[in-house]
Amino acid sequence: QVQLVESGGGLARPGGSLRLSCAASGGIYSLAIINVMGWYRQTPGKQRDLVATITQDGTIAYADSVKGRFTISRDSAKKTVYLQMSSLKPEDTAVYYCNHRDFGGNDYWGQGTQVTVSS
Repeated sequence: QVQLVESGGGLARPGGSLRLSCAASGGIYSLAIINVMGWYRQTPGKQRDLVATITQDGTIAYADSVKGRFTISRDSAKKTVYLQMSSLKPEDTAVYYCNHRDFGGNDYWGQGTQVTVSS
């Protein structure tokens, strides 16, 4: 069973920065089974939207709304994926979820971490 635990959310001022982390664990967890790692976000009453993804071979993709401001990265040794968020805007306020998708198409989700951008 794959378990994902996010951390690093909180309150930031507009223009500020936050760094989210997502650590993976589980008895059978191996990065070799994971095809894509990513971050999604969701606000009340809306669907969960993709923010950024990184594939096993290192291909990265971003939502247009965060390009140039957010950076996704990973530390394979620590089984951790990061989301560095800079130049934050109030519209970035959301619950951010970590996602891993394995080569079988199975999705694993973290519990979510709240990010609030407000002056």
